[in-house]
Amino acid sequence: MLEEEYQERRVLPRHLRPQPPAEAPFEYTIRDATAADLPSVREIYNYYVANSTVTFDEDAMTLAEWRAKYAQLTEFGMPFLVAESPSGQLLGYALVTPWKPKRAYRFTVENSIYLGPAASGKGLGRVLLGELIERSKAAGLKEMIAVIADQGAEASIALHEKFGFTEIGRMGRVGFKFDRWLGTVLLQRSLK
Repeated sequence: MLEEEYQERRVLPRHLRPQPPAEAPFEYTIRDATAADLPSVREIYNYYVANSTVTFDEDAMTLAEWRAKYAQLTEFGMPFLVAESPSGQLLGYALVTPWKPKRAYRFTVENSIYLGPAASGKGLGRVLLGELIERSKAAGLKEMIAVIADQGAEASIALHEKFGFTEIGRMGRVGFKFDRWLGTVLLQRSLK
C-alpha cells in the first residue's frame, strides 16, 4: 500500500518528463501552377462551392472550366500560383483574373486565394497573397481588387487590410446562396 501511494505521488520535474513528439514543421513551396495541378485546384475550390459562402458559385466547376481559365490566364500573362507540400500535395492556390472584360480595365485584376483543409490557419494565405501581389506588379498590373463575402470572411478582410487594401465599398444582398441573402465587401490596393 505504501509503495502504491509513493508511486502515485512521485512526479518527475517538468523538464524531465517525457515530451510528446514535436509537430512536424509546416513546409511548402510556392510555384507557378501547371495544367497538372488543375484537378487538385478544382477539388479545393469545389469544397468551398459546396460548403461555404466565400464564393457565390453554386455549381461545382468542371475540369474543362478550370482548363479554360488556366489557358486564359496563361495567355494574359497573369499570375496563378500554387503551394505544394514536400510530399506533392497541393495545399492551396492564388490567382488573379481580369476585373472586367472591357479593354480599358486591362491593368486591373481581382484576386482569389483558396486553401485546402490541411493548410488553414498556418499563415499560408498571407504568403500566397504577398507573392501574388509581387508577381502581379512584375506582370505590369496596376490595381488589385478583392471581392469578399460580407459574412464569415472576417479573416480574409483582415488579411487584405494588412497588405494595404482599403475598403472601397459594400454591396448588400447581391448574392443568394444556402437560402440566405449575402453581400460583398470590395477592397482595392494599388500595385504601383
